[in-house]
Amino acid sequence: MTDTAPTAPTGPIAAILAGDVRTAARLMRDLDDRRPGALDTLKALFPHTGKAYLVGITGNPGAGKSTVVDALIAHYRAAGEKVGVVCVDPTSPFSGGAILGDRIRMQRHALDPGVFIRSLATRGHLGGLSRSTFDVAHVLDAMGFDRVLIETVGVGQDEVDVMKAAHTTVVVTVPGLGDDIQAIKSGLLEIADVLVVNKADREGADRTERDLMHMLDLRAHGERKDVEIVRTIATKGTADGSGIRELAQAVEAHRMRSWQGPTAAARSVARAQAHLAELVRALLADRAAKAMAARGGLAEIAQAVVDHQTDPWTVAEQLIEAL
Repeated sequence: MTDTAPTAPTGPIAAILAGDVRTAARLMRDLDDRRPGALDTLKALFPHTGKAYLVGITGNPGAGKSTVVDALIAHYRAAGEKVGVVCVDPTSPFSGGAILGDRIRMQRHALDPGVFIRSLATRGHLGGLSRSTFDVAHVLDAMGFDRVLIETVGVGQDEVDVMKAAHTTVVVTVPGLGDDIQAIKSGLLEIADVLVVNKADREGADRTERDLMHMLDLRAHGERKDVEIVRTIATKGTADGSGIRELAQAVEAHRMRSWQGPTAAARSVARAQAHLAELVRALLADRAAKAMAARGGLAEIAQAVVDHQTDPWTVAEQLIEAL
């Protein structure tokens, strides 16, 4: 009995694996809109993923995350790497879609075939990440992008979910936020693999770096304490003195330290666990929404609670039982 050779991919799968931008963009849109069939395509792509290195870029609003990402794109492209970017934008209160400020700022890369930038709306999802972030990152991975940069909204202390999607998490801060211990209070710093003091030509950069170093000293001993602090002036792009080269080196040092050797396998399992947990939450949220719609919608259910015809705990239990 002879072994049957695996069937070569065809249709949209083959097109995406070949790097076809239009087919990939259509799939990303369909995944974000939860259209039928899109998930089946993503499942078929999954065996072809696992090669891209995911870098999460997060931080306080106004820290210059988009400018840092823009400069990193230029750095990696100069090194010959293909770069995919997922920008998780605030949701428009009118259309429900993404406010595409990040993509506008990165417009100079738009004609580069080695760069693909996709903006996603948060759509009310907590943690600064769109529900589709993982999905889009997998598509970019399957397309053959070497680096996938995930820039999040910058919603402050709640923005910790970026850890789940990224191999390396870069937290961007800036001098002069008006609070000497702003960085220490933020839960963002608990997830940082690399810390960036952007706009380092501003007054107060030394003090900001000292505050960050003090915060790291307060951490428990171990790898979470081993975080590099890099100063950048991202508006200089990749020019000497911008700090972008040093930032890329710090990311690579974390990659070598954490994703090679005896701890790499355990880290991969932890990332898969986080991804599965996120998918389960998303699926349960979808089913809960359908269950509420079947009972007349959330407003009608809430009115029954307001009228004391029922209590919220019983309603919640009934909705869960209906899943």
